[in-house]
Amino acid sequence: MYADIIIDITHEKLDKVFQYIVPEELKELLEVGMEVVVPFGRGNHETRGYVVGFSGKADYEADRMKEILRVEEKSIAIESKLVKLAAWMKESYGGTMIQSLKTVLPIKRKEQEAKKRTIRCILSEEEGKRKLEYYLGKNQKARARLLAALLDDGELDYGLVTKKLHVTASVIRALEEQGVLKVESERIFRNPFIEKSDKKNDFEYTKGQKDAIETFTEDYDEGRYRTYLVHGITGSGKTEVYMEMIAHVVAQGRQAIVLIPEIALTYQTVMRFYRRFGERVSILNSRMSAGERFDQMQRAKMGEIDVMIGPRSALFTTFPDLGLIVIDEEHEGTYKSEQTPRYHARETAVKRAELEHASVVLGSATPSLESYYRCEKKEYVLLKLTERAGSGAVLADVHIADMREELAKGNRSIFSDLLKEKIRERLDKKEQIMLFINRRGYAGFISCRSCGYVVKCPHCDVSMSVHNNGKMVCHYCGHEEKVIRKCPKCGSSHVGGFKAGTQQIESLIKKEFPTAGVLRMDMDTTRAKDGYENILSSFANGEADILIGTQMIVKGHDFPAVTLVGVLAADMSLNVGDYRSSERTFQLLTQAGGRAGRGERHGEAVIQTYSPDHYSIVNASRQDYAAFYQEEMAFRKLMGYPPAEHLLAVLMMGKDEKHLDMAADYLKEYVDRFCGEKLQVIGPATPYVSKVSDVYRKILYLKSEEYDMLVKIKNYMEKYIEINSGYKTLKIQFDFDPMSVF
Repeated sequence: MYADIIIDITHEKLDKVFQYIVPEELKELLEVGMEVVVPFGRGNHETRGYVVGFSGKADYEADRMKEILRVEEKSIAIESKLVKLAAWMKESYGGTMIQSLKTVLPIKRKEQEAKKRTIRCILSEEEGKRKLEYYLGKNQKARARLLAALLDDGELDYGLVTKKLHVTASVIRALEEQGVLKVESERIFRNPFIEKSDKKNDFEYTKGQKDAIETFTEDYDEGRYRTYLVHGITGSGKTEVYMEMIAHVVAQGRQAIVLIPEIALTYQTVMRFYRRFGERVSILNSRMSAGERFDQMQRAKMGEIDVMIGPRSALFTTFPDLGLIVIDEEHEGTYKSEQTPRYHARETAVKRAELEHASVVLGSATPSLESYYRCEKKEYVLLKLTERAGSGAVLADVHIADMREELAKGNRSIFSDLLKEKIRERLDKKEQIMLFINRRGYAGFISCRSCGYVVKCPHCDVSMSVHNNGKMVCHYCGHEEKVIRKCPKCGSSHVGGFKAGTQQIESLIKKEFPTAGVLRMDMDTTRAKDGYENILSSFANGEADILIGTQMIVKGHDFPAVTLVGVLAADMSLNVGDYRSSERTFQLLTQAGGRAGRGERHGEAVIQTYSPDHYSIVNASRQDYAAFYQEEMAFRKLMGYPPAEHLLAVLMMGKDEKHLDMAADYLKEYVDRFCGEKLQVIGPATPYVSKVSDVYRKILYLKSEEYDMLVKIKNYMEKYIEINSGYKTLKIQFDFDPMSVF
């Protein structure tokens, strides 16, 4: 019997299968996915590797083959389906097989198991009393103290005995040897989240919710495992729909994974699921201890939980019979990995579901263009929720404040007169306000405050980014221009970047409204473990009137007392030098407006902008996704951007700038050989951040209508890089349909 093994030497770019003999003693033990120790190379150095398959036939002379030494003691075996998924990820996204295998291993090593130890008296009452008298007579106080407590209670917690009764382990061991007591041990699982709740589910479903649930359950019962997009306006009750779908899957003895985009959403989301499914729910997130994460994966593998909730890494939970993967807020960029392989959780979930015969449900008020495009092509099933859940709940009224007009009438403040007036009204009514500062692309571009003009690349139709050398650069094609000092459209000298952050906004608000209670939520105020929850719960409890924050405050939070949302600098994300900037702006503004009026009181939103006529802002104010989608897709088709076409970014990094430039040019020349009508090569260009820690960066973009064509070119490039020694000192990463420019 022979085992195919991938050797764990990523840095040597050694990414092929080696065959080893399986020794007799491991034949019954070894499984696909196990981590093993093998002799490798001329010196037979002990090296770790993963078993990816077995064979009864040797690929070359058996007498030259080496034996597997042993199974790695602390390894976590990867399920064979996840090994297949890793192979698909390696092919589809680049990188090595080892990198893909490590990605599908959310838990890398076994952790110390948590044990609950109990001490039980095994003497009769009469024998115990005699023994106690003996200990007292001999002045053995610790033994007497422990035995007296055991005679009173029968059994005691081990930790209680050592900490509260101050009895040492050696005393306990001595009494166990004398036949006085017995120490019993059982494994317990560290549970990161348990909070009892007696709330019942008295939810009245809308027609859209009923139709969505019915479509899913009918398909599921017929064995049609499909991918669905639940497109529901903000507050339409998407989570309730997910829970009904999950309940249907769980009732059939299968399990579900629920992906959420950020840790900030964990608490509110888990509480809703916990009320429905009780202790059969668990979570994974980066703030948990290694022991907690290990225990949750073990509980999932043993079938002790039905629902796992978490960010991207929870996708690889090893359930015995996975039946459903839900991806909430599927449009979020955090579902794309920034490490090699740069996989997208959405596509990877669809592939995993295919391997497991499971369904996928995507949900968003502002779906990614990729998902909606696939619905149009009938690859996904579209389920629409067009009304807010709850009696009489309607969308907020949205007002657009033109900041050009504010400047013209002498208001140089960051707040429009309209927003200040609305804030005063809400404070008088004792209602709550959220102020969202859109800081994506902070000061990365130059705009005119008089007319809203922004300089764009004439070749790529994306905003030019300002560099310290006094130049504006396009990060797709490398086109450069000098920084403008006057607006070429209206001649105004009011040109520059936006210069306010959350702290400045907080001080300005306190100055303008000194009696208002203000909370700020950003990276600085949420560094502590429970930072998010503390701020959100304080705001929910009415301890502040105004919550100021970046995009983290507009995603998924539900505060019934919030009746006004103010969006400051709506243009920020609109003018990032990125083809997705209009889509991100629409999503952020729609989500922001959706935070207002989620309770019984009607809500309003004020969007402050220098581009009031831009289609992403106009359609976000109307929550009109269909109109936005039509305009944005027309732009993507015209310019050949995803999802109309596919884009492959090749990021090259090295310490020698001249060597890097030469290597990038050679790689482009190599790719140009395959360049026909189906492939377009752009660059190499210098990314926005051209150097990090003395490492220079270059970027090459490839466009094609066919994703498979880009995968094929990626494979050719990997081989070319491997056989050319000039690339050995460089680090090269592939990113398919990148979520942002580098």
